[in-house]
Amino acid sequence: MSVPGPPSPDGVLTRPPNSLEAGEPTPGMCLSDTSPDEGLIEDLTIEDKAVEQLAEGLLSHYLPDLQRSKQALQELTQNQVVLLDTLEQEISKFKECHSMLDINALFTEAKHYHAKLVNIRKEMLMLHEKTSKLKKRALKLQQKRQKEELEREQQREKEFEREKQLTARPAKRT
Repeated sequence: MSVPGPPSPDGVLTRPPNSLEAGEPTPGMCLSDTSPDEGLIEDLTIEDKAVEQLAEGLLSHYLPDLQRSKQALQELTQNQVVLLDTLEQEISKFKECHSMLDINALFTEAKHYHAKLVNIRKEMLMLHEKTSKLKKRALKLQQKRQKEELEREQQREKEFEREKQLTARPAKRT
């Protein structure tokens, strides 16, 4: 197992110079001199340090990218919030426009009904004038009939008096 060294500029972990992995042949050793169990105990003691160094190396490799990604996500979230607020404002403007259209439709309808009311009022005034004229005419006709009736009655009385005068009367005795 190798102990990681400081990360290289491209973020890839490298091992420190002059470090040998356990079980690797040394320059003076040949392949047949090493046994498979050799260096196993050393591996266990180095393992905690290696894990820590590997974790640090992994973090140092990915942490800047993750932090940039986190910042980019925060910016996106803020932009989305701004966009949502703007969208809500635009929606409210559209609702106001629709309410203005509704108000305009109500005003148009009110004008229409106002015109109808004006026409009905004119008709009512015209009918009132006609009925007033008809009442006056009816009153004049009634007065004329009453006058004619009175004249007929007077004519009958005159005729009756005249007939009465024309009828023979017995002469008075003296």
